[in-house]
Amino acid sequence: MSALKGVKVVCVGQFYFAPYCSMLLARLGADVIKIEAPAGDPYRRLPTADAEGTSVQFSMLNSGKRALRLDLKNPAGREVLRQLAQTADVLIQNLAPGAMDRFGLGYEELHELNPRLIVASGTGFGSFGPYAGEPAMDLTIQARSAVMSTTGETDGPPLRTGPSVVDFMGGTHLVAGVLAALFQREHTGRGQHVEVALQDAILPSLTSNIAGMITSGGAMPERTGNRHGGLAVVPYNAYRTIDGWATILCPTQAHWERLTDVMQDPTTDDPRFADMAGRCAHDGDVDSIVGRWTATRTKDEISAVLAKANIPNAPVLTLGELVDDPHVRERGVLRHMSDDKGEWMTLGSPLFLSDSPLVEPSRARLLGADTRQILHDDLGMSDDQIDELYAAGAV
Repeated sequence: MSALKGVKVVCVGQFYFAPYCSMLLARLGADVIKIEAPAGDPYRRLPTADAEGTSVQFSMLNSGKRALRLDLKNPAGREVLRQLAQTADVLIQNLAPGAMDRFGLGYEELHELNPRLIVASGTGFGSFGPYAGEPAMDLTIQARSAVMSTTGETDGPPLRTGPSVVDFMGGTHLVAGVLAALFQREHTGRGQHVEVALQDAILPSLTSNIAGMITSGGAMPERTGNRHGGLAVVPYNAYRTIDGWATILCPTQAHWERLTDVMQDPTTDDPRFADMAGRCAHDGDVDSIVGRWTATRTKDEISAVLAKANIPNAPVLTLGELVDDPHVRERGVLRHMSDDKGEWMTLGSPLFLSDSPLVEPSRARLLGADTRQILHDDLGMSDDQIDELYAAGAV
């Protein structure tokens, strides 16, 4: 049986944060209803649309969910959400700060309607603190959280990370909070409010950078490129190869000694490189030595010889290599799917439970495709009542 079979989740969220959280819950077996405003989630309309007009990003994050089109600015639409909240186990939202309260759908109001309901709120900065209530996106949180200050080369400008790490770290943390609240509800019978702030979720990933800053008295450069975030491990970098780049790191003295055996470069005998402290003090020279060795080999050759020597390494894959990587395909976190409409790609789940099979994803639904069915089956509305909601523009 799927781990969350029988759990109903209502998601009032857009972009990546709440949709990724609810996608993970869907893969674990939860019945997820994706609520969208009349115009739809803005990420439906990005310029990567498929034949149905739905962006690849939206399809990847919202496959396997039911689609309900609902206008929360319409009083009748808000009433529908109140009724859904009474039937749900979890409500996830990442609307603009204060929006749910302005709609009369804040935690206290929803909890009064359904004391077992778990309300999970994804915010930029949380509900308290000087920045509470400020709007936030992945890029602005990366800026505010020093992620950009620690990304890039020392003499270059601050950079955002390639992937949207903040939104997805936030979604993962929100899942953990929801699962903990569901577990506690088994003992108390009561729901609660789960809050995850994007800034809080990303800060722990800066542990090495903060440690380096503290121990160096602020002398360490904030941006260290591909080097170790705390400049405490050398070699630790990406090195040019014949056909791209390869990463190599030696976190212990034994790793370094094995690497010198592999490279057979007499310049590694320099006493400056005898220990980690010396190598860190002369990291540029160490990188030059390693780079000379990798420059005459392919990524695969380097991986083979370093794996045999038990030295941490990996080729730097391009996006094209990633989506076709045999390990990625077998693990199924990137899913290559096909149906009667053609081929499409979505996300599987990085969560594997030995006694709880994951739910096979289905193609993302068109905007509002399940509205009538949800109103009828979940809320018991008659056709006449549903028609009235359509006429009022609430759905």
